[in-house]
Amino acid sequence: MKVIVTVVDKITSKAHIHIPDGLEESEIKQHVTDLYNSGEMLTDLNLVQVDFESISAQIVNEYSSTKSA
Repeated sequence: MKVIVTVVDKITSKAHIHIPDGLEESEIKQHVTDLYNSGEMLTDLNLVQVDFESISAQIVNEYSSTKSA
């Protein structure tokens, strides 16, 4: 029997970063988003918590026929 198991976790990470002074709130959000999307922030992210969300399993019929009726 083959079973596909899917586990969903919520991962919380934190990073302490430096951003330029004098930015408006929208510019700060954009700056942080740009740092994250570019991958520059990944080395600064520290895993702080993992919360279990759900688990599910799907039984796969290994001998299923591909013929259609």
